[in-house]
Amino acid sequence: MLERYKTLRQEASREIVIRKSRFIGYAKPVADEAEAVAYVEEIKKKHWNATHNCSAYVVGERDQIQKQSDDGEPSGTAGKPILEVIKAQGLKNTVVVVTRYFGGIMLGAGGLIRAYTDGAVAGIDAAVPIVNVLHREVLVDVDYTWYGKIENELRGRGVRTGEVSFTDRVTVTCLPEAPEAERFVNWMTDLIQGQGNITLGESRYYVESE
Repeated sequence: MLERYKTLRQEASREIVIRKSRFIGYAKPVADEAEAVAYVEEIKKKHWNATHNCSAYVVGERDQIQKQSDDGEPSGTAGKPILEVIKAQGLKNTVVVVTRYFGGIMLGAGGLIRAYTDGAVAGIDAAVPIVNVLHREVLVDVDYTWYGKIENELRGRGVRTGEVSFTDRVTVTCLPEAPEAERFVNWMTDLIQGQGNITLGESRYYVESE
């Protein structure tokens, strides 16, 4: 698993008008190629009467899947510019569709490239680029007498935390960044002077704190 990667927060869209043609940029984070393909088809169905629904997506930890479609526009004037925007922004697991309703004025190859570039940027900006960071669960099970000290130390260090379980003891779910998990366990063991149980849990992604 990647320690961190850039993607989109949500599905979103934004419309721009260029020389009377409407360009609607759609962008969405996806888990795999099947989801990306399904989204392209969803937009095509939604805008079945549009002049073009051009698209591109990048999927995989190493960006190993990259596809594009000009959907009837001159070769290289739509799908490729959209793909280049995704790559230039360093986005992973991202699909973008730019829908065009022709306004009656020809844009030429250069104009089309700029228009589809701007449409892709508009959709991506609306979907909000984020950075996902891999964290590792560290469950700290202690007597109640330790809870206040642990809480203060975690807050002071800016360590992300999850659920806190209160039973006959307290179990705090700490979420250090994955590469720091072993060092965190050693620090926590010293902090509670070995008077508790510390176990490693799952790894999961959280949005980088702004």
